[in-house]
Amino acid sequence: MSAEKGGVCLSFSNDVKNELSRIETNDATGDKAELLGLLRMSGAIVIRGMNIGIHFSTENAALARRVLQLLKSNYQVQTEVVITRSRRLKKNNRYQVHVVPAPQVSKALNELQLLSVEGDLKNPLLSHHEGKRTFLRGAFLGGGSISRPASDYHLEMVTGNEDFAQTIIKVMQSFSLKAKLTDRKNEYIVYLKDGESIISFLSVIGAHNAMMELENVRIVKEMRNNVNRAVNCETANLNKVVKAAVRQVSCIHYIDEHMGLSELPQGLQDTARLRLQYPDVSLNDLVEYSGGLGKSGINHRLKKLQDIAVGLGMELEKADK
Repeated sequence: MSAEKGGVCLSFSNDVKNELSRIETNDATGDKAELLGLLRMSGAIVIRGMNIGIHFSTENAALARRVLQLLKSNYQVQTEVVITRSRRLKKNNRYQVHVVPAPQVSKALNELQLLSVEGDLKNPLLSHHEGKRTFLRGAFLGGGSISRPASDYHLEMVTGNEDFAQTIIKVMQSFSLKAKLTDRKNEYIVYLKDGESIISFLSVIGAHNAMMELENVRIVKEMRNNVNRAVNCETANLNKVVKAAVRQVSCIHYIDEHMGLSELPQGLQDTARLRLQYPDVSLNDLVEYSGGLGKSGINHRLKKLQDIAVGLGMELEKADK
């Protein structure tokens, strides 16, 4: 168990945690699996004499109430809540939930297997689908954060225990969530970086309002990206058309200056004058104005005019500028 970590975006992360903290539960096993995730992520053991207690601290009032509710609803333990002022710049309140050391606490810890050396995956609380779901909810509540929907997609859960991080990943994999793991100093970070996976994770842990908000933003982003791609493609195609037309007109003027268009075969003369008449239209439009000549025929003649201009000494690089 480790201290609570800071979030990627505290405001939206708090919104998600507030939503999760208000989920009504009526399943004792699911409650205990959630409590397991919470305490493994952000709880601390307190030893007083021969007895053991629990300490949990957070700046989120709804989460503090959630932890208190889960403890008192499932175990006969004595709890205390202490509210202190954070030393951080924003000076938020910090809510400390204490489970007073007593023999009953050891019973709770044993049932949750928080002191087990066999690993969390062998915990009976994680032997069924719903337990895994609420376990992930608890892990996110205890040490998770998520970027605001309008920014890049990023969700992470931070723990100081590598084995626990691996447990989170394996539980997420049971929901087809491809989480990744990285480390930073003495912390291990389980993270998701694509919108679809984050939306699926929010659905798994029951954050349906946050899921819908993120889904809506993702749809708008995709639509905007598609429009931008279409505009960029259209602009690129238009630039090609304009560049080709400018080159062709330059070649025709060069031929006229250095040889005279009247010296060209009649077909090339017709195409040259057609291009000069319509200097900024596309090849397809030029075909329509040609009076029956096909696209390949027009294109062949324009290339021939370019070859003639080059043969007369024209430098195409200058024409493209």
